[in-house]
Amino acid sequence: MRKKPIDVLHLRGLPSPVYFRYADFAAHSHALAHRHPWGTLEYSAHGVMHMQIGGQRFMSPPHYALWVPPHTEHSFHSSQPIAYRAVCLAPALCQDLPAQACTLAISDILKAILKDFAARDVQIPERPADVRLAQVLVDQLQQAPVHTAYLPYASGPLLSQVLRALLADPADNRPLAEWAAGVHVSERTLARQCVRELGMSFGEWRLRARFLAALEALDSARSIQEVAFDMGYSSASAFIAMFQRQAGCTPQQYRLQSR
Repeated sequence: MRKKPIDVLHLRGLPSPVYFRYADFAAHSHALAHRHPWGTLEYSAHGVMHMQIGGQRFMSPPHYALWVPPHTEHSFHSSQPIAYRAVCLAPALCQDLPAQACTLAISDILKAILKDFAARDVQIPERPADVRLAQVLVDQLQQAPVHTAYLPYASGPLLSQVLRALLADPADNRPLAEWAAGVHVSERTLARQCVRELGMSFGEWRLRARFLAALEALDSARSIQEVAFDMGYSSASAFIAMFQRQAGCTPQQYRLQSR
């Protein structure tokens, strides 16, 4: 599939301390590695963000966003259509935000402001009400819970091998003991590696991987039940329950929002 290049923002400085960008990127779009003197919140209102930031890989669903500190090299690609939103912040406003690239949990207030600004194509807040909303948005960012990554990657070769296999086949329901036997370690050893390298259990990582895969699969013409089976669920109801816990909406509602 041919990739579609994305124009990056080439400015010496921002036109305002808080500057917003919006775009709808087609599937298989990409932006080559670049950096800015300002910080950027990279957010997808629909679809999964795939980024390389400061040498690390990140994937982020719509209820999270990726923070790129000033002067940090980053690139982007998408395997599905993306409703892209970016908040560019002058360096002075970045002082109370993380110094390293990370994932930020996005509050309902922040999502509502981004949705409103995107609908009205507000790039530079000028009206007094918009200036106040932009300040609330910055306050929300500074208070947002920080996560190393929504779907972290392993550093060790054995665990990496297991995780790559799960990403290639989210429906693989083998228990941890079988995965451990496949890489010739004990179940307890592999479980400890998950907590140490990923910061979460094997089960939690697999659930998140399936959720991200489901977000991308829902942009296809496949039925909800077919997507559920593709993700390794024995019934559509079990898949819908998982999806609603993760996304705050049902798979059908997610599809309707994208339209």
